Amino acid sequence: MVATGLICAFFVIRADLRRRGYGADAENIIGTTGLVGLLGARLYHLLESPSEFFAHPLPLLFSTMGFAWFGAVIGGFVALVLLARHYQMKILLMLDIASPAGAIGYGVGRIGCLISGDGDYGTSTSLPWGMSFPNGLVPTTDRVHPTPIYEFLAAILIGYILWRIGARAVGGLRPAGEVFAYYLILTGVARFLVEFIRINPHSFFGLTNAQAASIASILAGAILLLELARRIRPQTVI
Repeated sequence: MVATGLICAFFVIRADLRRRGYGADAENIIGTTGLVGLLGARLYHLLESPSEFFAHPLPLLFSTMGFAWFGAVIGGFVALVLLARHYQMKILLMLDIASPAGAIGYGVGRIGCLISGDGDYGTSTSLPWGMSFPNGLVPTTDRVHPTPIYEFLAAILIGYILWRIGARAVGGLRPAGEVFAYYLILTGVARFLVEFIRINPHSFFGLTNAQAASIASILAGAILLLELARRIRPQTVI
């Protein structure tokens, strides 16, 4: 499902490049960003529990379980910055182009968590769509919130919103960086909310690590939006 998510992201980013009139290689962008993002997601997850990681580094490093969303954002950001320099493109523009693809690719990849029952599900629920995972990688016979489905639906909606915001930027009608700023805000809000029914441990002021990272993402997006608004604010003529 991660591979399927990358394929979906490829088609989205290729369409965005075409509508903006850029000839950058979508295959290279998705391939590089996807690999570095996965590496970042894996390392971030492992370093959330450093004592456990350093006690058994090799088995944990090559395990198929455990990827952190914020680590993927960090890794993907680094890759996109380098790719922007390679294609002689503004960094914020590259981030804008990648944002709708990133949201949709993430959502599709989350279905893999649902299929494998890897413990990304939520707390117990009596709602009619509650699911159990008796044969999952992290088994449970309780009916729980299928949070990967929630995140998939939220990601598809966010991807659509970002695509529509990006349409206003075609032709230079909106500043570069606006789509990325909304990506940081919307994905941060979505992840912050879903964590209330996830089973992750709490650490920072009663928040999970993902919620703390989500707050950082929301603040970064808001600061970027304010900075963009300041840049385009018309100057008063005296």
